[in-house]
Amino acid sequence: MERATLTLGTRGSPLALAQAREAQDRLAAALGFGEARLPLSIIKTTGDAIQDRPLSEAGGKGLFTKELDLALAEGTIDLAVHSAKDLPTFLPDGLVIAGYLPREDVRDAFISGLATSIAGLPRGASFGSASLRRQAMVRRLRPDLELTLLRGNVGTRLAKVERGEVGATLLAVAGLKRLGLDDRITTILEPHDFLPAVGQGAIALVTRADDPATRAAVATIGDGTTGTQLAAERAFLTVLDGSCRTPIAGHAAVAGGRVAFRGLVLRPDGSACIEVARDGAAADAARIGREAGEELRARLPAGFLDP
Repeated sequence: MERATLTLGTRGSPLALAQAREAQDRLAAALGFGEARLPLSIIKTTGDAIQDRPLSEAGGKGLFTKELDLALAEGTIDLAVHSAKDLPTFLPDGLVIAGYLPREDVRDAFISGLATSIAGLPRGASFGSASLRRQAMVRRLRPDLELTLLRGNVGTRLAKVERGEVGATLLAVAGLKRLGLDDRITTILEPHDFLPAVGQGAIALVTRADDPATRAAVATIGDGTTGTQLAAERAFLTVLDGSCRTPIAGHAAVAGGRVAFRGLVLRPDGSACIEVARDGAAADAARIGREAGEELRARLPAGFLDP
């Protein structure tokens, strides 16, 4: 039965709101709903409130989702809109990813007023990031750089680079594009050189498993190619039980009915990494990602992920 209204839950950052409005606009077009039938509910998360330490020290990815999860479980929202890379490996019981919007650019953007590349940064320059993946990959390339915690929304981080508080940072190209800030990009890093986070550039739509009406609404806007990519990437992450405490990267490309997956795990200090690559039929995406994760996990030396 069609709902009279479908309430979308979102975090309140500018990027989260841009993503929620994209979902809202797509649902409105697909369902013929006016905006009043697709209200946004802005929910402050624990992750938004913590700005003074890495999320890995405060509980990991779930800090950006648990308040939205609770609102879904209590029925105060019908649909939660998330950056897919913020979703924890395992969702709470009763919640499911009902679909994904068409994926944006998966790449990382290098932003600096000091150089046009990580390699070109002056020796000992400061590099700011809150991502263990980005930190470990930068440490692997430039162990001389001074790494510092850089939290806050996209605008805050850009401003700190522009003021010279940090010499450089990395941000997702997708987020910059969604905010109309891609003119601030110094250089885009290609995936074969700098592998992105699992789910980067994708918007995930989470619903209650026992809410067929909302799941049917999401199905009208869900993107199959993105779903195939994320099936591989999240299966890989699930095997490794990845969280904000582990420097993991993974990306699946889909073309011609086939999926090509590449993943890696790094030591937190960037001193070593182990990579894996698999490909096969797109219909087998989840198996391909799972087997890639199993292969990589079997190759990890004891203590590889210790600080």
